[in-house]
Amino acid sequence: MSATETTESQGELKRVMGPGLLLLFIVGDILGTGIYALTGVVAKEVGGVVWLPFLIAFVVATITAYSYLELVTKYPQAAGAALYTHKAFGIHFLTFVVAFTVMTSGITSASTAARAFAENLQRGFGLETSAVWTIVIAIGFMLLVALVNIRGVGESVKANVVLTCVELSGLLLVIFVAVYAMSQGRADFSRVTVFETPEDKSIFLAVTTATSLAFFAMVGFEDSVNMAEETREPTKIFPTMMLTGLSITGLIYVLVSMSAVALVPPGELSKEGATPLLLVVQTGAPNLPIGAIFPFISMFAVANSALINMLMASRLLYGMAREGVLPPVFGRVHHSRRTPWVAIIFTTLLAVGLITVVGQVSQLGGTTALLLLGVFTLVNVAVLVLRKDNVEHDHFTAPSWLPVIGALSCAYLVGPWTGRSTDQYWIAAVLIGIGVLLSVLMFLFNKSQHKPTRFEHPDDDLGTRRPLN
Repeated sequence: MSATETTESQGELKRVMGPGLLLLFIVGDILGTGIYALTGVVAKEVGGVVWLPFLIAFVVATITAYSYLELVTKYPQAAGAALYTHKAFGIHFLTFVVAFTVMTSGITSASTAARAFAENLQRGFGLETSAVWTIVIAIGFMLLVALVNIRGVGESVKANVVLTCVELSGLLLVIFVAVYAMSQGRADFSRVTVFETPEDKSIFLAVTTATSLAFFAMVGFEDSVNMAEETREPTKIFPTMMLTGLSITGLIYVLVSMSAVALVPPGELSKEGATPLLLVVQTGAPNLPIGAIFPFISMFAVANSALINMLMASRLLYGMAREGVLPPVFGRVHHSRRTPWVAIIFTTLLAVGLITVVGQVSQLGGTTALLLLGVFTLVNVAVLVLRKDNVEHDHFTAPSWLPVIGALSCAYLVGPWTGRSTDQYWIAAVLIGIGVLLSVLMFLFNKSQHKPTRFEHPDDDLGTRRPLN
């Protein structure tokens, strides 16, 4: 038996990703709903310097990325933050909370994308945006995503290349329109240095609030660590590709946000709901057909984000059920499709509830950022704790001061002093509370049956099961 056959028989995933595909995966995972839907909300907080919160969010994300790089090259397994928390602290309940928090962040992110999809659909067909129709279309879209999810979606890296190119084309189109408008004398780049903050906020508080929202646009890079077992020589190529991917997206976000306020005054941009970039394109190139196709490009971009996040959320829920920390019903698999249909239905119902009750894209996106910033805080601490755990192979090592700054900055952005809406804390608390309740019920059941869970020891081989379709 060959070495390849041996590893496959032992359940190891096929290593198909080289540097180029990994870079495209990282860029494609970051690009999406955040920049397409929240540029106007960020502009409402800071005015013309809308690029600054995106730049700060990029810096914070990059600092945290260094911690992820040390951990993913040290432990090249496909369980991400839950694995790192598990190895660092070995606390069953904390590991569960991190895993469930990551799952709920996927649901809030997908809900954000669904509402953005609905608003772009209405604008694409020339309809007036309606709150009722936005909810109806968003729910219909989420049900469609669930059907696709249940049917089974093969994780194709080549398909991700196509999706990334489409998402990227929409953002490059905004930059192109700004250059075109500037050549026509219709762009005012002097706005990009003008602060316009709410009357009740200082500049510092306004920038902090805007950054806590803009951070939603930078999340996604952490998902790439789940591809560690499918990447060739991950300890060698991950650092370069992750930092390059973050730099590319950070540069594009700054250019897009500058282009947006150069073409549309911040006050008008902030009134556009989940379609701010559509107004930018229509204003910058009123005589070109670009404005007619841009809503559909945006729809494609946010639809991809929703599908990826709901796939991740349902698989995480399924995995936790298989680990014995959630009721086993969530681990049920469709007999012919081999997909976790109960987990898919449950996560879809949570998303539908968020779309109906919460509504606002900014609240859903802000909650996603809040949840992940909490996880990032723990990851930055975990990398320091795990310095005492020596491994036999060489790995990337972040400067010791970076995780400290990363933990402090992420923890700061979690706090209420940022001006973050209290609704976001309530949404996060309810979602995590649902998970905690299910976990407690399962713990009591396991205890009565004398059944241990696989989370009970920090050296367990957590999260290495072969994924479903």
